[in-house]
Amino acid sequence: MKARPRRRRRLRLLALCAISVLTLSVLALIAGLSALALSMPALDGAQRGTGLRASVEIARDAHGVATLSGATREDVAYATGFVHAQERFFQMDLLRRSAAGTLAALVGSVALPVDRQRRIFGFQALADNALAHLSLADRALLDRYTAGVNAGLAALRVRPFEYLVLRARPVAWRAQDSLLVIWSMYFELQGNVLHREFARGWLREHTDSSALKALLPECSEWDAPLDARSVACDDEPLRASAPDWLGKASSQTLAQLPFGTAVGSNAWALAGTRTSDGSAIVSNDMHLNLRLPNIWYRVALEYPSPSAGMRRIVGVTLPGTPAVVAGSNGSVAWGLTNSYGDYLDLVELRSDANHPGQYRTSHGWLPIRFHNERLQVNGGAAETVRVGDTDFGPVWDVGARRYAVRWVARDEGAVNLDLLHMETAANVEQALTIARSTGIPAQNLIAGDAAGHIGWTIAGAMPNRHPSWDDTFPQRSDAMVQPSHSLLAADAHPTLLDSASGQLWSANARQLAGSGNDLIGDGGADLGARARQIRDDLAGRPMFDEKSAYAPSLDDRALFMSTWRDRALRVLDDQAVAGRPQRGEFRRLLRDGWNGCACVDSVSYRLTRDFLFSLYGELFSQADQDMQKLDPSASVAQASSRWPVVLARLVDQQPPAWLPGNRKNWRDVQLAAVDDTIADLTRRSIALKDAAWGQRNTARIAHPFVAGFPFLSHWLAAPPDRLPGDGNMPRVATPTFGQSERMVISPGHEERGIFNMPGGQSGHPMSSSFLDEHRAWVLGKATALLPGPPVHRLVLAPS
Repeated sequence: MKARPRRRRRLRLLALCAISVLTLSVLALIAGLSALALSMPALDGAQRGTGLRASVEIARDAHGVATLSGATREDVAYATGFVHAQERFFQMDLLRRSAAGTLAALVGSVALPVDRQRRIFGFQALADNALAHLSLADRALLDRYTAGVNAGLAALRVRPFEYLVLRARPVAWRAQDSLLVIWSMYFELQGNVLHREFARGWLREHTDSSALKALLPECSEWDAPLDARSVACDDEPLRASAPDWLGKASSQTLAQLPFGTAVGSNAWALAGTRTSDGSAIVSNDMHLNLRLPNIWYRVALEYPSPSAGMRRIVGVTLPGTPAVVAGSNGSVAWGLTNSYGDYLDLVELRSDANHPGQYRTSHGWLPIRFHNERLQVNGGAAETVRVGDTDFGPVWDVGARRYAVRWVARDEGAVNLDLLHMETAANVEQALTIARSTGIPAQNLIAGDAAGHIGWTIAGAMPNRHPSWDDTFPQRSDAMVQPSHSLLAADAHPTLLDSASGQLWSANARQLAGSGNDLIGDGGADLGARARQIRDDLAGRPMFDEKSAYAPSLDDRALFMSTWRDRALRVLDDQAVAGRPQRGEFRRLLRDGWNGCACVDSVSYRLTRDFLFSLYGELFSQADQDMQKLDPSASVAQASSRWPVVLARLVDQQPPAWLPGNRKNWRDVQLAAVDDTIADLTRRSIALKDAAWGQRNTARIAHPFVAGFPFLSHWLAAPPDRLPGDGNMPRVATPTFGQSERMVISPGHEERGIFNMPGGQSGHPMSSSFLDEHRAWVLGKATALLPGPPVHRLVLAPS
């Protein structure tokens, strides 16, 4: 009888405990949501701004797009920093830390591999030097931007939500940090050249010289340069002997090969002779890694100018910097694509056992200068790394080898704020002059003005040299004469003004066939198929408005891949499919289901593409595996973006000397690639008829936190949309890489401009502007460039 009261007491106690735990959980959830809400930016009202000459208005439209209006450019810079900090401070923090090699101090040990790789370049110290070399006017404007950043951060009632999760506090912004943000883009846009040169060096060591030329062509029939119809390439039959590693048995499968492309950006300009009102039209879609929030923050800046009355600048900014990166100032519009020139060298440091810690040069032995760098780790013990430096650059160890990295990013003048002066360019000629002196990673700049002129140049830092094919491989320290670069003079940058055709285009491919290409070199230029398709899209229409100038950015026609469909169909003859029902279905789907595009429902496109990549695996996978034992980022595809051209020549010419030893003939090689594709889909339990391109090309666009906390994807990721497009066509699209914005502008007619981008303006998941522009981007909807009517107004008043 006594047991029952005790049991009831225990049950009551358990019930009270459960209620207490539930109550605490609910309170914790409420507290968390309250903190999250309190970290939202201020949208309305008035706040004091230190050092302002007059009040600045921040008006936001329904999508959160900000118009910043002030009495001076410096006041507008302050407001730009303010909104960047309120909306995107965590993004800015990651950018500055990624360049400095201090990510682990914020996000923990998961970032140590990145910090180890990037700390060797010493960009923190270089930022101090670059800051000291800014003009007085640029430094004053940067100081006002910096003050605005710190004011915007301080005005948040609760620090940005990412810092709550990481149990960290944001560190105040410094003027140098904005320069580090620019250096972070060097890693984004040129960082792969290091691995490219290593891969090319590996191939040189394992391939004879004649075969190497065949493996690494300098151009192809797909190239569409600005100064010629095509590029004259060596298309002699393959007579050289194949390298020993070609086609050796490997455990590599299609699923293990790199998916998609990491090369992208399109820009084109149409002269006034090709437009209805005589003003030029500029289109630009910059292709980058896609994440939330989107890398760009769209703005309209308004301030009076003594020479131009009220000036309005519209376009995209990179949070952490005060300049409009691409856009229009009302007189000139401009856009950028990465130039993929040869701006980085690997120098193998020659040494021997008798000279430890030294390297041999053409003038004798020199010491490697070592020092220790301390890597702080949030939530963990700090780590000390030993960093070496040489006259050629910092030391990069790969396996048992030691290289110096000679990179234009470390040269004086590689980073500055001259891009700000694009705001004052009155015409294309002035814009090209300004662009050539900018301290940014070298870019193709395409510009057009209100008078109808168009132009192209290389904007950004270029080394003063004429790189050759031999310079795309690692050099020996004892054979190098010049230890460091100097920058090419701004007026020596390759430049084109206007064109007989009334059009200019750029798509990361070889930009010039003749004079000027020797100054750019090849640092991984794209195959050229995308550039050719854009050129022909533009040439196919005599006159344009903004809507028709926007259309090529959505061109997902598979002109390049159609040639590989033809090859697959040729090899899948009646004999090949006899008694092989899956091959027969493969052929039927290729033949009957082709709709000529990388459309989301296209099975034929996916099978064709997988056939090409399987063929790559048949021939190159063993080389990739051997390289990646030393450098995980190295591959034949990394060594040359023209690898499909090499495969096409092999399949079409079928040279006996290049036939892989495990195959009887080239027909067997191609059929093996078909079978590999079928086997890969079977392993994934995907029927051939269900292998639609969109099922493979599904967006994975998310906040960085999702990688570590997948359960947050409901709040911090975009929908898993099936995306049309692919590499080697204008509409570049992969799950995590693609068109980071699409923009079409006729300078002076910005009200007709077109814009869309993935994600939205805000970096806060509780904001209505976190994802509200995303659907238009997925659909390719031509939405307005200029902000709509204001729905929020915040005034920053002088204190």
